[in-house]
Amino acid sequence: MSTVVDPSNPASALGRDGLWEAYRRVRQTTEALRAPLEVEDCVVQSMAEASPTKWHMAHTTWFFETFVLSTQAEYAPVDPKYSYLFNSYYNAIGERIARDRRGLMTRPTVAEVARYRAEVDDRVRSFLDQVDDEMIDRIRGVMILGLNHEQQHQELLLTDIKHALSFNPLGPVYQPRAAAQARPRGDREPAGWTAHGEGVREIGHIEGSGFAYDNEGPRHKRFVHAFELANRLVTNREYLAFMSDDGYARPEFWLSDGWAAVSRNHWAAPLYWRMEGDRWRVFTLAGMLDLDLDEPVCHVSYYEADAYARWAGARLPTEAEWEIAATADGVSQKGGFLESERFHPAPLDPSTTRRNVPAQLFGDVWEWTGSPYTPYPGFRPAAGAIGEYNGKFMCNQFVLRGGSCATPGSHVRATYRNFFPPEARWQFTGFRLARDA
Repeated sequence: MSTVVDPSNPASALGRDGLWEAYRRVRQTTEALRAPLEVEDCVVQSMAEASPTKWHMAHTTWFFETFVLSTQAEYAPVDPKYSYLFNSYYNAIGERIARDRRGLMTRPTVAEVARYRAEVDDRVRSFLDQVDDEMIDRIRGVMILGLNHEQQHQELLLTDIKHALSFNPLGPVYQPRAAAQARPRGDREPAGWTAHGEGVREIGHIEGSGFAYDNEGPRHKRFVHAFELANRLVTNREYLAFMSDDGYARPEFWLSDGWAAVSRNHWAAPLYWRMEGDRWRVFTLAGMLDLDLDEPVCHVSYYEADAYARWAGARLPTEAEWEIAATADGVSQKGGFLESERFHPAPLDPSTTRRNVPAQLFGDVWEWTGSPYTPYPGFRPAAGAIGEYNGKFMCNQFVLRGGSCATPGSHVRATYRNFFPPEARWQFTGFRLARDA
């Protein structure tokens, strides 16, 4: 799989050739992620929150056609019906097919969507070659947004197809685990704590420092009480102790809505865990594997993370606390990202850690925080349809930080604010603990 050109470079650094190269590499990565799938795999939709691979491939193409190519006077779309079929949630653009009905679209075919992608790629190449420098300056920001948007859908492509394949009794393998991806030996020591003092801190994107989504700013001050943050993620071994202590059957650990979700969904373990005989196994994109007790626990909801934290006598960190820790001196932004092609969280290798420096803050799993997804002070969404990208979802969701094993490494920053409803489990979501100092 090709490593993508970093689309988080400052916009002013990318001219027409740089934009094309970044575009080409991101689009190649999407094609490489689709390649292991059969045609039948690409059309299935396993739940309303997920989308078929074919739809991801078409929607990311529609984005460039709608927000870049359509800036040309008298532009003729490849197919006018595609705006209805592949619009996601942009009300300003027009009507669209209901999200939960995307899997019913057997047409256009996977082959037709592939031709659509190729045609739009050719048009983008010609567009960048032919327009003047003024137009390049006008569309550069939207192009870079589109590249980051496609990287988001690269992760969704993987999480959505994992959910779909998990229902198949044949246990299909998306990509076998390579021998070179042998696990680290893991850290079985109890988690340590890193201390952070009280004070007024700044969080959020620094203007002019590179690409960021609008929800990452404005940069602003927060007063933070002294706190301690676990120096690693919670592991399967530790989560099993919670389960063994009847954690899923004890309402005193659960928020009211969380307890209702446990009862409604009959949760008794993280998503994809399956008891076979006397051992736990887990479904992965490499098929069914024995549960590795030293791996970070994954595919848990906010409710489960919060309940575990209460059981452990701790809490989830706020997003401000997480960002303060992630930007401290000595913290590594390296981690298990999409480029590793592992597509599964890895155990912490204790030989790579440093004392009093939190590890695993980036990659492996998105980390639930205790912060609801709300606007920062002074936030204003952009005008027009682009302004619908983030702002209108700032309700009934919680913030996650750090990226996962399915996130492109160049897509993540310490200020990145991912968000999902508290009941969501199909993303690569885990957590670490925090506590008041």
